[in-house]
Amino acid sequence: MITTSGLTKIYRAHRSRGREVTALDGVDLHVREGEVYGVIGQSGAGKSSLIRCVNLLERPTSGTVTVDGQDLTALAGRGPRAGRELRRARSRIGMVFQHFNLLSSRTVQDNVELPLEILGKTGKERSRRALELLDLVGLADQAKAYPAQLSGGQKQRVGIARALAGDPKVLLSDEATSALDPETTRSILQLLRDLNRELGLTVLLITHEMDVVKSICDSAALMEQGRVVESGTVGELLATPGSELAAALFPVGGEASGEDRTVVDVTFHGETATRPVISQLSRTYNIDISILGAAIDTVGGLQVGRMRIELPGRYEDNVVPIGFLREQGLQIDLPGAPAREPLLVKDGAK
Repeated sequence: MITTSGLTKIYRAHRSRGREVTALDGVDLHVREGEVYGVIGQSGAGKSSLIRCVNLLERPTSGTVTVDGQDLTALAGRGPRAGRELRRARSRIGMVFQHFNLLSSRTVQDNVELPLEILGKTGKERSRRALELLDLVGLADQAKAYPAQLSGGQKQRVGIARALAGDPKVLLSDEATSALDPETTRSILQLLRDLNRELGLTVLLITHEMDVVKSICDSAALMEQGRVVESGTVGELLATPGSELAAALFPVGGEASGEDRTVVDVTFHGETATRPVISQLSRTYNIDISILGAAIDTVGGLQVGRMRIELPGRYEDNVVPIGFLREQGLQIDLPGAPAREPLLVKDGAK
């Protein structure tokens, strides 16, 4: 549904000769139809530039953006006809902003109707569609209210309703929950997931919060310094040795108590999450196991957990117990040890 290929964005400072900032450096991304895809990274990683290039609010310096089979970059700067086609293409891409961007002088209903006015819909059509959307996001009773009368979560629901006014196939979310409290964040994320399922929307969201990815994303990408350094489905990432995203989604801590100890990170997912594997390991090999840290949660409807354990003896002494864990279908990582298997890199990530 959304594909970027070799996407580059370079900003040039007007007052500083020759100074350039590369916000995007050859980004290749593929978002499948109907999935919720999260792009995560720290401030300055290039997330906002990426999402704004997807709907051409920012023109890429080079590379292509294809949405629903249409190359949007090919429509840029090719005369009035191409401009009209680009506007039509953009109308099928909804955008939800971090700070709501509602017009304070307009009622909630009028804010939702604004995109429909731009599309030339009649007053009757605008009113009917706006009321349908407000009901969909749970704000049917606030149609005549003004933004100043709403809570932050309600304002964001209005923003989502407005983004859906043009009946888009794609919904872009630019840090939509970062200004909200945790409880409101959960309700907005659940709304986005419900819309994804009920309307068949493809959702691309950017965030710096791992909980957002954990809560609703089917796939995810990690950005650093304008590049995608890791990407894949959440399930693939959790099953990938050395995955930075998996470790960040389920952080566990704890250091070895001595040089003659082996620290092992164990990832449980699917059926393995409910089996007493660690106790079986202890009984089978008659060894004492220390649990240094653990984290467990539900991702995509499945229970997933990570545990850091300490085994007596060095790695060479624990080859057989570690092999036992792998035979049980568990993902095993050895913190601080040289990588023994390659990091998952997909979609042309660098």
